[in-house]
Amino acid sequence: MAERKAIPAATRLRLFAAASGHCQRPECLDALFPVELGGDKHIAEMAHVIPHGDAGPRYEDRPDGDFDADSFDNLLLLCPTCHTIVDKDPDAHPRQLLLDWKQAHLANLALKQGIKAYDERAEVREAVAAVLSENSAIWERYAPVDGAEFEYDPESEAAKAWEQRVRSVILPNHYRMQAIIEANLGLATDKERRTFAEYQEHVRGLSERHVCGAAGRASRFPPAMEGIFA
Repeated sequence: MAERKAIPAATRLRLFAAASGHCQRPECLDALFPVELGGDKHIAEMAHVIPHGDAGPRYEDRPDGDFDADSFDNLLLLCPTCHTIVDKDPDAHPRQLLLDWKQAHLANLALKQGIKAYDERAEVREAVAAVLSENSAIWERYAPVDGAEFEYDPESEAAKAWEQRVRSVILPNHYRMQAIIEANLGLATDKERRTFAEYQEHVRGLSERHVCGAAGRASRFPPAMEGIFA
């Protein structure tokens, strides 16, 4: 049997971004970088809607013609428990149900997290300010070069703490803030929309590095984000 190729980093990045770091089963929605693991590791599993080959859960729903089982459209992100549930009982979890979960995930997650569209800019500002403050406090203490406790030693406790905080706090906060702003873009100015686009690229870069292990530097956090909706 030919060795199966690894799922590309770009696909993994899209999956984590689409899931906002949470299990995509609507009855679960648990964080995939659990606090119990200190932010060092994620528990996410890339679940195939349709499996490779002619066996496995939901194989009978395989589309005709060319089909890439490792494509973004055929994958969703689940915690280990939910992955087991959907594959052990495929009759109760058909292809369309899993695709519906994926499509509705951000709305389901926003509902769980209390994210909504506000009537006033001041309300949006209050919602994002708390997230900005927490991320800023972590940055000021642990961030490479700029952090008060930064050391030029990747094995130092400060460096390890930075990696942990990025995965367990900063990235989930970024995903949450993106959802808040997206739900309230109607209240944003044109300049704030451009700032938000730059911010989204910053978050993609962080995800590539800290989730997918891609080399390179992320774009800098846009300074104008500090005053968004102010």
